[in-house]
Amino acid sequence: MAFEHYVRAGQKLLRCGYTTGTCAALAAQGAATLLLTGQGPKALELTTPKGVPVSVAPLYCRMEGESAVCAVEKDAGDDADVTDGLAIVATVRRTSAPGITIDGGPGVGRVTRPGLDQPVGAAAINSVPRRMIEDQVRAVCEKCGYTAGLAVTLSVPGGEEAAKRTFNPQLGVEGGISILGTSGVVEPMSEKALVDTIELELRQVAARGGRLILTPGNYGMDYVREQGWDRLAPVVKCSNFIGDALDAAAQLGFSEVLLVGHIGKLVKLAAGVMNTHSRYADGRAEVFCAHAALAGADRALCRGLMDAATADACLALLDEAGLREPVLQSILTAVQRHLDLRVRGAYTAGAAVFSNEFGPLGCTDGASAILTRWQG
Repeated sequence: MAFEHYVRAGQKLLRCGYTTGTCAALAAQGAATLLLTGQGPKALELTTPKGVPVSVAPLYCRMEGESAVCAVEKDAGDDADVTDGLAIVATVRRTSAPGITIDGGPGVGRVTRPGLDQPVGAAAINSVPRRMIEDQVRAVCEKCGYTAGLAVTLSVPGGEEAAKRTFNPQLGVEGGISILGTSGVVEPMSEKALVDTIELELRQVAARGGRLILTPGNYGMDYVREQGWDRLAPVVKCSNFIGDALDAAAQLGFSEVLLVGHIGKLVKLAAGVMNTHSRYADGRAEVFCAHAALAGADRALCRGLMDAATADACLALLDEAGLREPVLQSILTAVQRHLDLRVRGAYTAGAAVFSNEFGPLGCTDGASAILTRWQG
């Protein structure tokens, strides 16, 4: 059964898919149901963290010895995703210890570097999918009155080969794909259509005044709400197309634009990178390394920064060296310079950056001035 959830992109409707995390949770639900009831479900259903219901038929649901095994096919919709069509398989067995444990098997990667969502040595099953899996299995246990323990192991046939076409090897995830997803839904990436949609939304909010907040995605939207800034100006998601959104804001006559985003995205602006998708440019480590060197970092720290898997890992290294503040200030100054070069005086622009792990990290001079005026 096809997943009939769409997003409008320009004049097109693009069909969404669901994440590997959603597939894993559905497969775990099916395997747990078979194990505890003896009946394999013909349909699996859940509501994603984004609030979108998903209903699928399992590829198979069967007993293998004393374990129940259920597989769900990954459906990426109209998105170009290397995991599309892979089987996400959950094996569930009873355990003597209480609680629900979750681990990865063949085709699911293992974390080998610090700074990722999971610790070194753990299966690359991120926090939101782990919570989704546990919620689905726990619901089955409660329905069946089962109070002992269950172990869930995820595997992905073909996952190790598919992972070679992802950024997992560079990030320090080895042996397979990651089980990912914060919303549970995959929104298609058609670049022209997405840029058209961003411009259309900007045109719609331009009539409400000269203020605008741009943010790449869901993390930024959540942060803007937490800070209460969404009450100060309309907020538009620009995905990775920061330069295109800044250009459109100039054409539409905005007077003040505040860019808000995670350090992992916005650090790239310090190098003048205005399309932040990793397939175009992923200079995060290089930016941290260059600005750390300017702040007096030694060779060992620079090497550590170049080897770090994430921006948060870079920040942790800078904290250890007592250099976080001067390095971030240097980066923010560079970000402001490149924003000014891009907007060419069409309006006042600035950027506020944060980290999910470290919280607020700072504002460029332009952002500080904008927020002072808006909050004043």
